[in-house]
Amino acid sequence: MSDEPAKFILGDTAISAVTQRPDGKRRLFGRKRRARTPLTHCENCGAPLAGRYCPQCGQAAIDYRRSFRYVIVDVLDSFLNWDSKFFATIGWLIARPWHLTNEFLAGRRVRYLHPLRLYLLASILFFFAVTHWAKSVHLDPSKLSPQDRAEIATELKNDEDLPPAARAKIQKALKLESPPPEPGKTEEAVKEKPPSPAPQDKTEGTNTQSETKQGDFGPFLQIGPEKPSTPFEKWIETQAKEKIGEHGSKAQLFFMTVISNLPYMMLCCIPLFAFVLKILYIRRGVFYIDHLIYALHIHTFAYVGIILIGVITMGLNRAAPRPVAGWIIGVLWFAFAVQIFLSIRRVYRQSWFFSILKFFVGGFVYLIVLCTGLVATFLATLKWS
Repeated sequence: MSDEPAKFILGDTAISAVTQRPDGKRRLFGRKRRARTPLTHCENCGAPLAGRYCPQCGQAAIDYRRSFRYVIVDVLDSFLNWDSKFFATIGWLIARPWHLTNEFLAGRRVRYLHPLRLYLLASILFFFAVTHWAKSVHLDPSKLSPQDRAEIATELKNDEDLPPAARAKIQKALKLESPPPEPGKTEEAVKEKPPSPAPQDKTEGTNTQSETKQGDFGPFLQIGPEKPSTPFEKWIETQAKEKIGEHGSKAQLFFMTVISNLPYMMLCCIPLFAFVLKILYIRRGVFYIDHLIYALHIHTFAYVGIILIGVITMGLNRAAPRPVAGWIIGVLWFAFAVQIFLSIRRVYRQSWFFSILKFFVGGFVYLIVLCTGLVATFLATLKWS
């Protein structure tokens, strides 16, 4: 009984005995708690177990044939680490995001969540909030003219690819009438109405109207009055008519598709941001992986910070006067930018002058990278959505 498997079995048995109900009462529905038999051999390769993991194949020694509540707790613990590690990581991320990077690079990693896992969790939460906000953006029927309503209604009848939910939403918006103008403003509008221009030739008016409608996709997108001259412009117009609709009837659906592709774009932009940092600090001799760890942490901080500022903004707009809310929101965004700047200075440990210089230069270059990524995402959605 001195070998390691025996110690593990006895220890697990003792823990199970301690966690059982001492009074021996039955649980709900008159059923007793079944004693859990500890695993003695790995269920994957059959090797004897001597700890929490199999020494042969590395599989965790967990018996999932138990209450569903315990299974959910194990899954949450393995993915999120719902303990002091999780809350400590979130606290440091909000208060001092540079602390997580410095601790990770110094080798003190076990007390915090892994940077990639933390980023994925924040990314899921952030883009879920963005998607929820995008669904609330809808067509404003008060800004539609009767001609636009008729054209959109005709396009809805001819378009069979539009999902039923989007079709019903647009039809509901089209049924709403424009609000009637106030009586006082109607008389003022008549008085201030400029004199009508001199009558023009019908041919000239027809040409002008056709040029104005060229590239018009309703109240959602206005490409321009001029006809496309290059093959790329013609391709954009053709794809826009197909994916957005000639009068914008499928604009919201296309917009949601673009948003669903943004997480992949951001995941590709993070290595590019680390490459920008590598060029800015090339004389420091820092490894690329160190820049990548900082990029993950600072993007996670950006996601969490934007979510918190958005929630606070919604609360202030409802509870506080507009001037007070505007000042508080401005201070929050200023503190958000200061935190990013301080993280650069605390991680790379340079003087104030070089830190400010590289903060603005790196921010400008990365802004170009983000704009390029947005354009590429838009074009890819036009092509393959």
